[in-house]
Amino acid sequence: MSAVAAATASPHVEADYFDGRQARAHRVRAHVSGGQLYLRGNGIALAVPLAQVQWPPAGQRGARLAHFASGASLQCADGAAWDAWAAASGLEASMVARVEGSWRWVFGAVAALVLLVGSLYVWGLPWLSRGVVALVPLSVDEKVGEVALESLPDGWLEPTRLPADQQQRLRAAFDRAVAAAFVPGEAPAYTLRFHKSGLGPNAFALPGGTIVMTDELVTLVAGREDAIVGVLAHELGHVRHRHGMRALVQVTVLGAVSSLAFGDFSGLFAGLPVLLGHAGYSRDAEREADGEAIRIMQKAGVSPEAMVVFFERIGAWADEKAAGKAGRKEGERKPEPGQAREESLLGIAFSSHPADAERIARFREAARAMPTPIGR
Repeated sequence: MSAVAAATASPHVEADYFDGRQARAHRVRAHVSGGQLYLRGNGIALAVPLAQVQWPPAGQRGARLAHFASGASLQCADGAAWDAWAAASGLEASMVARVEGSWRWVFGAVAALVLLVGSLYVWGLPWLSRGVVALVPLSVDEKVGEVALESLPDGWLEPTRLPADQQQRLRAAFDRAVAAAFVPGEAPAYTLRFHKSGLGPNAFALPGGTIVMTDELVTLVAGREDAIVGVLAHELGHVRHRHGMRALVQVTVLGAVSSLAFGDFSGLFAGLPVLLGHAGYSRDAEREADGEAIRIMQKAGVSPEAMVVFFERIGAWADEKAAGKAGRKEGERKPEPGQAREESLLGIAFSSHPADAERIARFREAARAMPTPIGR
C-alpha cells in the first residue's frame, strides 16, 4: 500500500492547529502513521514525532489539547471524536496528563505533599534551627533578649513588690542549686528579675539568659523556695538549650516561606522581638527544659515533688480565671481540672506545654528516684 493510500486509510480527526507564534488557528486533518503525527490543511503539511507530543487524558470534559515540544498545539473541540480517534490510533496520554486527569493520583499527590510539609515542620524545621543556632554566637542571644525585653508592651512588667530580703533568699537558693548542678564555669549565664505583672503567676526566659519571675507566682506557691527553684531551673533549661533562639529561627523560616508563597514581607522582622517576649516553646522544648529542672533539683537535693505543687496551683488558678472570664452562672458545673486554661499564659504555663498530668507524673517519678537521706 502506498504512503498516500495508508494516510487515507488511517483514522483521522479534524482539529485546529496553532503554530505557537500566532493566535490564528489552522484547520487540519490529523492522523498517525509510522511513529509520526501528520497534519494536513490549507498551507499546512507537518510531520511531528509522537515522542514530541504531550497527549491529553481521555474521558475528561471539554475540548482536547495536545502540546508539541516546539510550542505549537493541536486543539479539538469534539472530545468524543478525539478520544475515538486516539484509541483507534493506539495513542496514550503522557504520564503527566494521566496523573492530572486522575482524581486518585491528584488525591495521592496532595496527601504526599501534606505528609512532606508536616514532616518538614515536625522534624526538619527543629533540626534546621538547631544547626543554625549552633553557628550563632551567644552574644547574639544577649542582644535579641535585650530587644525582646524592651519590646514588651507597657504594663506587662512593673517593679516588684517583693521584700528585698525575700528576693535575696530566693536568689541565693537558686544560685546554690545551680552551683550544685554544674561544674564551675559550665553553668549558662543568667540574670534573675522579679516583676509584678498583669500576666499573672508566671516565669519565662529570654535569649541571653534573662529569666523573669512574677510576684504573683511567688505568692501562688506561698513563697516555697523549693517550688521557686524548680520553676527557675526549668527556665534555665530554656536558656541552656537556647530554645528562644531556636524558636526565632523557626518563626523566621516559616514567615519567609509564607511570604514567598503569599507575598508581603512587611512586618516580618519587626514583630519578631515582641514575638520572643510572649511565644510559647514547643512541647519537645518544654520536655527538655523539664528534664533540666529535674536534673538541677536532684543535684541540689531538692525534691522534684515541689514542682507538683506548682502545677496543681497554677492549674487551679487558670481554671478559676477561665471560669470567671466565661461568666459561669450560679449552679453551672465547674470545668474539670486542666479543662480550661488561659490561652495567653506565657513561659512555663503556656498552652503549648505538655499536659499537666504528664508533667506531674514525670516529676513525681523523679522524686521517687531520689535517694532517701539516712535517718529518715
